[in-house]
Amino acid sequence: MEHVIDYQCDVLIIGSGAAGLTLALHLADTAKVMVLSKGPLTEGSTYYAQGGIAAVFDENDSIESHIQDTLVAGAGLCDPEAVAFTTSNAKKSLQWLIEMGVGFDRVDAANGESKFHLNQEGGHSHRRILHAADATGKAVQTTLVEQVKQHPNIQVLERYNAVDLITSRHTAQPQRVYGAYIWNRAAERVETVAAKFVALATGGASKVYQYTSNPDVASGDGIAMAWRAGCRVANMEFNQFHPTCLFHPNAQSFLLTEALRGEGAYLKRPDGSRFMPDFHEAAELAPRDVVARAIDYEMKRLGADCMYLDISHKPAEFIREHFPTIYEKCLGLGIDITQQPMPVVPAAHYTCGGVMTNLAAQTDIPHLYAIGEVAYTGLHGANRMASNSLLECLVFAQAAAADICARLADAEFNFDLPRWDESKVTNSDEEVIIQHNWHELRLFMWDYVGIVRTTKRLERALRRIELLQQEINEYYSHFRVSNNLLELRNLVQVAELIVRSAMQRKESRGLHYTLDYPELAENPLPTLLSPN
Repeated sequence: MEHVIDYQCDVLIIGSGAAGLTLALHLADTAKVMVLSKGPLTEGSTYYAQGGIAAVFDENDSIESHIQDTLVAGAGLCDPEAVAFTTSNAKKSLQWLIEMGVGFDRVDAANGESKFHLNQEGGHSHRRILHAADATGKAVQTTLVEQVKQHPNIQVLERYNAVDLITSRHTAQPQRVYGAYIWNRAAERVETVAAKFVALATGGASKVYQYTSNPDVASGDGIAMAWRAGCRVANMEFNQFHPTCLFHPNAQSFLLTEALRGEGAYLKRPDGSRFMPDFHEAAELAPRDVVARAIDYEMKRLGADCMYLDISHKPAEFIREHFPTIYEKCLGLGIDITQQPMPVVPAAHYTCGGVMTNLAAQTDIPHLYAIGEVAYTGLHGANRMASNSLLECLVFAQAAAADICARLADAEFNFDLPRWDESKVTNSDEEVIIQHNWHELRLFMWDYVGIVRTTKRLERALRRIELLQQEINEYYSHFRVSNNLLELRNLVQVAELIVRSAMQRKESRGLHYTLDYPELAENPLPTLLSPN
């Protein structure tokens, strides 16, 4: 087989959100870095994150309190060591972002000094959310993109998909990762990257569901690639559904931030009555899983298409000042949130499980790292607390950078990588098959593996997944790859991991709720799946 390298670098970073770009910037002074971006650099979950980033900046707050709140939200399944590591490195990570130029909102203190304005969100016992109005992710992403574009040691490839990791299975070398096969979407060909280290920063897999707050690129690519390469995954049954996604045909996946409820918005039935006090003593500020299940329950009970989120009892000026992005977006759709409620449905939002890593972001395969939503660090447990996600991206990107820098001098290139073999495939004439399978998958995952589950529903889902896998494998071996085929192959793989993990958990905990096992188990453990 022909051996050709199209690209080489010290570190290949697959993914261009907060995790990937933070890692690139921390490495670029000492390493040649390549960043792979599936779409334009500004696309991805980071860009759309509204809420903020959690860290202890208030003198009345403490790291111990942040730890405790995270452990409570994680419903007994967080790794205490990972929680302590993340929260204790939070302030340092935020200060780095501020030095990079992210402008977090400030207020004038009583003594005349300017200090950060801190929001409070569900699950947090203090105000500890740094934010840039209601578009924090956009501020973070655009700042990081500017810095990355200016750095001579960072090469960015936009509109490229990763196809598969190149490991010792492709070469006779010792067990480690050697690079990746990547799909050049513009030229429609597979190319080869040789790298001393590879980092997965591909985000989550919420596109496996019919309704999601995530952008189109969130198709579980990193999780599926790592699994195929031989990495363990953990806690894949814990999919966080954001309780409040705007329900409107022209507003696909627009999120209504939890900060709305933090500032006093009420959830209401179509008749205008509140329902959250019936479900939890914290009412609208209950943990996300409780709120999502309550909305799901009321929608099913009433046969309603949606519930409503209402902040119109607050002064109009207050609403426009605190939530300018949401105000403008809704106004463009004919909804004046200072006067009327917003229609909402829950939507798949965050993948709490992922590729197993340690505190240096290392996976089971030497030289392969995973950071951000693609990874399972133990921070989130059975439910992610608001605004801990961007924090995890920053903290573990810095940890991975330190570990890679320490190993860089001893790492060697392997140039003996086989070229991608396309000799036995032809162009597909049936794109409709991929589209049909795509819709089928997202619909049955929503119906059978959604907010409320049963064993029978999970078994049904698994049978359909197995049929889809047979079709896709046959398709994959006969036809040239395409963007849709690559994403569908990865989504079906991740769907299988979600269902198998859910079938293993014989209890209801955090984000995993099953009618067959409504009680909590006595000694819960993370759900681990091994490909070997």
